[in-house]
Order: sequence, then structure tokens, then C-alpha cells
Amino acid sequence: MGENNKYSALILGIFILMGLSSLGYLLGNAAIKFKEYERTVTVKGLAEREYPADIVIWPVQFTETNNNLESLYGSIENSTNKIKAFLEKQGIQPSEISLSSPAITDKSAQQYGNSAPAEFRYTAVQTVTVYSKNIEAVRSVMSNLAQLGKQGIAFTGGNYQSKTEYIFTRLNDIKPEMIEEATTKAREVALKFSEDSRSKLGKIKRASQGQFSINARDKNNPHIKRIRVVSTVEYYLSD
Repeated sequence: MGENNKYSALILGIFILMGLSSLGYLLGNAAIKFKEYERTVTVKGLAEREYPADIVIWPVQFTETNNNLESLYGSIENSTNKIKAFLEKQGIQPSEISLSSPAITDKSAQQYGNSAPAEFRYTAVQTVTVYSKNIEAVRSVMSNLAQLGKQGIAFTGGNYQSKTEYIFTRLNDIKPEMIEEATTKAREVALKFSEDSRSKLGKIKRASQGQFSINARDKNNPHIKRIRVVSTVEYYLSD
């Protein structure tokens, strides 16, 4: 009886060992195949285009000086009216022109020590802003602004407040095409890599879209915008 039990236990142990060996072999093969399936390549695709800006914001800034505050405000109003009349004559619509409150500095309140008094006590900076979608018309007026300088208006420039700004607002309209283009270029790179490595290109494992960047084409053409986006795509590879 005891010998039969030992024989049965031995047979059972052999079967269990065979089962574990088979299971280990199958799991090993599965791991190898899974590892092979996980071969991937990550590539990037660039889409880049140029478009004209949609909106221009042009601050026309000038200064006035005077020793009498009332006369100063009169000079500001006179120069402002000249600028508005000039802009409208050049094709800028009244609705596209806005005025800011003048910034007035009293130089007598800023004197320290024995510094000599300023020639003019009051200095005012006024800004007339053009906000327009007619980019070409505004740029044409910019080139003719010297005509107002001949009328005694002292324009300021070179500071942040008087910097002309060009805005591109149609990004949502061009996003789908540019993303498609970037993804297509990424796939072309991946195909070339798979051919060189004698592999087959599989499905996309993951993909990410970079941020769109909008910049001036160059410093001489700020109204032409260069839009760029980079897509990163990871593909599966197989033999």
C-alpha cells in the first residue's frame, strides 16, 4: 500500500514538473515575442508656413512741451486733430482710431539739488492708436508719416509703448492641415528608417503635438508671420 502511494506521488510529481516546464517555455516564448513586438522608432515631423498678419496695432506717439498747462493741453488737442485728419485722409476709418489720456510730467517737481531749471516745465506724451485689419493701408500710411513731422509734431519711437504690433488670428483655421502635414513628414522619416534597418513599419504607438509658434518672418517684414509646429510620433517596428 505504501509502495503504491509512493509510485502515485512520483507520477504526479513528474506530471507537475512537465507542466511547469511547458508553462515556463510558453511564457518565455511569449516574453520574447512581446519584446520583439515592442521594437519602436520615434520620429519628428515639422510643418512650417507663412501667412500675412490679420490685425495691426499701430501706436502713433508724440510729445508736447510748454510752461503753461492750459496751453499744453491746447497743443495736445491741436496735434491730435492733425494726426486724426491725416489718418482719415489716408484711408484709415474713424472707428479704427482711438486716443489715450496724455501722460504729463511736471519737471519742476523732479528737480534735485542745484540742477538748472528745465526750459519747459511741462512735458506731455500722447498716443493715437490705430487698430485695423487693413494691414497694407496702415503700412502705406506709416511711410508717409513724415509729412506730419513737417507740421511741427514731434513723434517719439523706439520704446515699448510705441512699438507696432502685428497679430495673426487664424491659427485654428490652419491647425488641422499643419498637423496632418507634420504627421505625414514624421511617417516619411519613419519609413526611411525602417527601410534602412530592414524592418517593417507598424502602427502608431503614441503621438504628441508640439506647441504652435508664431513669429515674424524677419525684422524687416514683421507683418509676415511664420507658423511652425512639430509632431512627435512613435511607431512599432517588426522584422
